[in-house]
Amino acid sequence: MIVAEHLTQTYLSAGRPLTVLHNVNLTIEPNELVAVVGPSGSGKTTLLGLLAGLDRPTHGAVRLDGQDLGSLDEDDRAALRAERVGFVFQTFQLIPTLTALENVLVPLELRPGGRRAGDDERARELLGRVGLGDRTHHYPAQLSGGEQQRVGLARAFASRPRILFADEPTGSLDTETGAGVIDLLVELNAEAETTMVLVTHDPALAGRARRVVRLRAGSIVADEQTA
Repeated sequence: MIVAEHLTQTYLSAGRPLTVLHNVNLTIEPNELVAVVGPSGSGKTTLLGLLAGLDRPTHGAVRLDGQDLGSLDEDDRAALRAERVGFVFQTFQLIPTLTALENVLVPLELRPGGRRAGDDERARELLGRVGLGDRTHHYPAQLSGGEQQRVGLARAFASRPRILFADEPTGSLDTETGAGVIDLLVELNAEAETTMVLVTHDPALAGRARRVVRLRAGSIVADEQTA
């Protein structure tokens, strides 16, 4: 589902090159649940951005669901993400002027062809699935952090993505709320058979993954099956 070959990412810092990722090779199979872990500055978020086609590598290549991202321009990569990819963010990234229901509908409006019959029902079903069936018309400011993240989960699964990327999805939550979000992630992943890549510092979340990829100083130092 995801193949990264010889990924290297170098930026200029104070006029000098800074290599954040060095010669990373990674293959993720369909339906896998993979956690990417490592200390701050190890390159986790940079790797996630490259795998999702949000950035271009300095060297190397990424194939996402069979598509060579290097052969696509920015608009084509955006269209690919809209059609096949979901995202969950640490800071929720909800649109404050939209209700919970409207936020879940956003990726359905952005996909090729826009909204379709049954989309409202799909969004309501997902909000019910994450325990927010009675909060559909609430705005983000009226929801707790855990509720906002659950709206984010419903939004991420709304378009039935083949691949889901999550960047520190429990990082802004307390332990109890984070545990509930972890359970939902794992359950939704299993039900939807979505390939999922999680960047996390949370050992509880990493412990639920089937595979853990560990980064240090921009290189993979361990890649272990956990179950």
